[in-house]
Amino acid sequence: MEQLKAKIEEELRSSNGRIGLAIEIEGESFYVNSEEVFQSASLIKLPILIEAFRQSEMGKLNVNELVSITNHAGGSGVLQAFSRDALLTIKDLMTLMITVSDNTATNLLIDKLGMDTIRRSFEKMGLKHTALNRKMMDFEAIEQGLDNYTSPLDMMTCLRIVKEGDFLAKQSREAALRILSHQQFQDRLPAMMEFDRVKVANKTGSLPHIEHDCAVITNNGKTATAYAVVLMDQLDDAFVGKQKISRIGKHIFDYLVEKS
Repeated sequence: MEQLKAKIEEELRSSNGRIGLAIEIEGESFYVNSEEVFQSASLIKLPILIEAFRQSEMGKLNVNELVSITNHAGGSGVLQAFSRDALLTIKDLMTLMITVSDNTATNLLIDKLGMDTIRRSFEKMGLKHTALNRKMMDFEAIEQGLDNYTSPLDMMTCLRIVKEGDFLAKQSREAALRILSHQQFQDRLPAMMEFDRVKVANKTGSLPHIEHDCAVITNNGKTATAYAVVLMDQLDDAFVGKQKISRIGKHIFDYLVEKS
């Protein structure tokens, strides 16, 4: 992994923003500012997804329940274009929250799951730097200094929860990975990967001057798995940040392919 580290370190030397990353591949790891706290942007939706599956397993949440789309949050997503009498299942909301980062779906899920319950579950997951302090597009809360936060290491923990371990049952983990694998925003970590050679399950996040991505990357037909988290803020140019994350993703892809 030393060669991969060297390539990523070269990328970091030319970075004009703050960057935190955590990469783990088959027992080897590479961390940079991994416990630094960043605004989470839409990465906060990943642990919310985990909590939804946890409550489903406990019988507290029926993912087949139909929900009326009563309020449109705006921002990213498609539900803001739906009619106000549209009905979707909670599973649909979970899927839209991740695949198109739908803010309306996210806010409906926060109401269903309970914000305080979600926060307590973050502690049970072992997340040390992740905080849900507001709903999506809540500009009044932002003006009051309330925001959502996470760290590269916490996002690494979330990726591991959906891929392995016993926080979620196997069926829930597989369902969560399926949702993440249908991600529509692939302009960061997966942007320069060949999808006939690897499978990618990822979640992005963006705000002004902020670009994030986290992913589980597996070699097709192989056992090698990479967990990758890259968080960037203080960016002068968001496109440059996306390009940087894409190049890091390409280095990880090349390393995985070489191992096969």
